[in-house]
Amino acid sequence: MNIPQSEQELLQRAQNLAGLTLAEIAKQADIAMPKDLKRNKGWIGLLLEHVLGASAGSKPEPDFPHLGIELKTLPINEQAKPLETTFVSVAPLTGLVGINWQNCYVKKKLARVLWVPVISSASIPLAERMVATPFLWSPSPDEEALLAQDWQELTDMIVLGDVENIHGKHGQVMQLRPKAANSKAKTQAFDRNGKPFMTLPRGFYLKINFTQMLLHKYLRVN
Repeated sequence: MNIPQSEQELLQRAQNLAGLTLAEIAKQADIAMPKDLKRNKGWIGLLLEHVLGASAGSKPEPDFPHLGIELKTLPINEQAKPLETTFVSVAPLTGLVGINWQNCYVKKKLARVLWVPVISSASIPLAERMVATPFLWSPSPDEEALLAQDWQELTDMIVLGDVENIHGKHGQVMQLRPKAANSKAKTQAFDRNGKPFMTLPRGFYLKINFTQMLLHKYLRVN
């Protein structure tokens, strides 16, 4: 698929998918469809990247680098409630000197996001899952203040050697939690005494209450 030349073209392309099932989208794109997501966890995101013309691949930049827009699929149920937290980025556990909210990767990733909600209840077969109305979002001052506050709290805990004590309850709208394909994947962090140790990689995730708020605001759902 050719790369969209403007934000408006990208949004129009995304909104043209609203009401289509994943099977219909995959068929139009001539992409083979897995039976389920057990071995293909990121398949929906990859399908949408392909049909919308994303070009970043695995490079550390927005999915649409020339537009500065990140693509996020958002699994929701029939009542438009998000079904899971939303991964933002891997969290650095070392080398945090000089990093602040203004220059951190999380702020860059969330500067401009194309959200594509997909009705994905477990009872719906993958082929029949349907794209709801996509929307473009940038954080309002209030939303950014919440994100910045959580990022600072979580990053301070990492810097102070408290990474092992960070749990899902930390953060109002964003949390830090293990992000690894398996428990053998380890990365370096520092304990309270400044000694290095190996731990699971961590990722920043948007909590369900935050994405629910965005759906409510942009799609006027309850």
